[in-house]
Amino acid sequence: MGDALPEMSFLDERERGLVENVLAVVAAADPGRAAWLARGLEWLGRCAGLVSACPALTLCDRQQAAAAIDGLVDALASGSEHDFELHGPTKAVLGQAYLVAKINFIDALDTAARASGGPPELLARIGHELGQSIYSRLAEELLIAVVTDRAAERFVKRRAGEVLCRVWEHRLATEIDDFAPFLESAWEARNKVKPVLGTMLGSHEVFRLFQEARDERFLDYFVDDDVAREQTEAFEEFLFGLAHEDIARLRAHLGELGRAAISAEDAVAILGGDAPADGDGPAALYASYKRRKLKSDYRTLTGAPGPKHTAEEYVMVSFLRRPSVRFG
Repeated sequence: MGDALPEMSFLDERERGLVENVLAVVAAADPGRAAWLARGLEWLGRCAGLVSACPALTLCDRQQAAAAIDGLVDALASGSEHDFELHGPTKAVLGQAYLVAKINFIDALDTAARASGGPPELLARIGHELGQSIYSRLAEELLIAVVTDRAAERFVKRRAGEVLCRVWEHRLATEIDDFAPFLESAWEARNKVKPVLGTMLGSHEVFRLFQEARDERFLDYFVDDDVAREQTEAFEEFLFGLAHEDIARLRAHLGELGRAAISAEDAVAILGGDAPADGDGPAALYASYKRRKLKSDYRTLTGAPGPKHTAEEYVMVSFLRRPSVRFG
């Protein structure tokens, strides 16, 4: 590109280097597309400026900051995650909008780099940054679900509120590896493991997850003998990418036919429209979480059998209860 790149101080050093590399590759193949991406980068910077200019949520004084967090937790707990945009702090809502804009921009970089013949190493770097942003969004939604859960303990809500405040105050410099690396590791590993179903016991999938995970704390939680049945069922949903009800249908089908195993293709034929959509990667995992969350909320409201939270929420609440587990 002949023109200088827009200012990028709102991105970290690794992200700035990636943007420069991608724009150089794209400019060599399609200067017009590179200029379009540069305009998108400038617009993203304006969004970041709005987030930075928003008043702080807490003051520097520790006592005043603690009182502000208590008030924020009370305000969030009085609403629900479904109408968060209406009662959440403006800085948080603007920050969420910025993060979505950043995800869309990185996705545009990926599309342009592929169209321009970008090397595999560059595409892998883009994929990593896209994953971090999507997982950051997902972890934030998870913490909001904890804070707005009427049944959650006050101590757990407050600790979740503290983490959220740090994320919201330092939005531009904070990503999931700064406050929940155990979740990032579990989601990255899950993206690399394609469920084979088989005997529907999950042995193959669990083994592969442990092979792929860099941080095993999320997985270790579910291999504990003291884990309640509902939580184990939530982990099965995470493992297979299926709702609890669908897993039960497949196991019943195996029992009725006297078969020892079932293939992914057979599962699609049996479940039909209830089978998970094709696709992998961070965006597909985000969609999987939303489906599992919707199902668990329905069971909570109706009293239907099965997990009342997602696997991620069970782990998050357990870790928030432990003062020894640090979140940044």
